[in-house]
Amino acid sequence: MTKIDIVTNLYEKLGFSKRECANIVDTFFEIIKDTLEKGDNVKISGFGNFFVRKKKARRGRNPQTGEEIKITERQVLSFRLSQVLKDEINNKSTK
Repeated sequence: MTKIDIVTNLYEKLGFSKRECANIVDTFFEIIKDTLEKGDNVKISGFGNFFVRKKKARRGRNPQTGEEIKITERQVLSFRLSQVLKDEINNKSTK
């Protein structure tokens, strides 16, 4: 599903104009990005949690050459599915 698909679904379900739906989606994503940049977690009840975690620097290997390289410390975005959504996904796939 792409951002355009989300906008189209909102347009069909809510009846707002496509421009208004696009603004809603853009604003929603902007709020999430701003919150994560500040270091706060985003919890969407019944859906899951977005959080930024730090990964330590480590040694790695270039798979093409076998050369050892240093992978720098960085932050990565993680998502943990809520139990409610996990149960829904698993129940629907078994039906």
